[in-house]
Amino acid sequence: AVPLSSAKFHTSILTQSLPSSSSRSFSVGKRFCCSSSSTSMEHHESKFKEFPYASVPHRELMVELVSTVENRLGESLLPCTLPSHVQYFENESATAHASLYVRSGNSSSQVDFILGSWVHCNLPTGGALNITSLSVYLRPSTDAPNFLIEVIQSSPTTLILILDLPPRKDLVQHPDYLKTFYEETQLDKQRQLLEKLPEVKPYFSSSLYIRALVSPSAILVSIETDPSQAIRIDEIIQDHISPVAKVMLDTWLNLCACTERRLTDDESKDLAKRDQIIKNKTIEIDLESSFPRLFGQQVANQVLGVLREIYNS
Repeated sequence: AVPLSSAKFHTSILTQSLPSSSSRSFSVGKRFCCSSSSTSMEHHESKFKEFPYASVPHRELMVELVSTVENRLGESLLPCTLPSHVQYFENESATAHASLYVRSGNSSSQVDFILGSWVHCNLPTGGALNITSLSVYLRPSTDAPNFLIEVIQSSPTTLILILDLPPRKDLVQHPDYLKTFYEETQLDKQRQLLEKLPEVKPYFSSSLYIRALVSPSAILVSIETDPSQAIRIDEIIQDHISPVAKVMLDTWLNLCACTERRLTDDESKDLAKRDQIIKNKTIEIDLESSFPRLFGQQVANQVLGVLREIYNS
């Protein structure tokens, strides 16, 4: 129930668990200047970065990923201008809370926008569902992959991790794209590192559409520890998930966000159409059903209205 491309992965979790709420010619060229200096924030934007319902290792990971993106992209990102009622919102019974964070790229940036969120919802079973996520969308001036990470925790001993550089071109038709972003970067080794852990198992979305969106090196795993060892989840986040996520983000920043890939006008137009389809599907197949269940129709309408403007701008 978060406004990211990854949101659709856990639609089944929400619907089952939650109560109803009242000729191509591109070339790799120069690198963009990605600043290492931090960018000033509005005081009310700190709510997102608090990640109040995440454990310490989980919170530290998300804060570091967001800060790394902002520091590297520097002044190419505009300040967050979301209205306060969209930056933080909850349902009438205060059993579901969420925070959204959006920063658009300026006119010279390849970044369309970064979008982060956290969602906390009490479950009928007595537990809670906590979701944190960060996505970065690129403009159709480049065909490089986007970035996404989502951590879904429905108990102290269970976790689903979605971490990927989703491709924006067909990998069969463009084998050099596969080679550049997935083979030469050896991203698949990061997935293999996690899958060596005995607590880690592959996670399969029930949606075939979703499976078609991710890359061959996508990390989609479920992690379950012994009920008597709840601390093990935090150890896995700190010692295993965090290093892998940082490697993948660094790869994305260096190769995708900060490197120009020149496209023809026709290629950019085709890519823009593809990007828009995926954004529209995010709203259509997940958020329009899950947000009303979580936050009620009135709040959902307000938030989704703002998100549609962002996704269609």
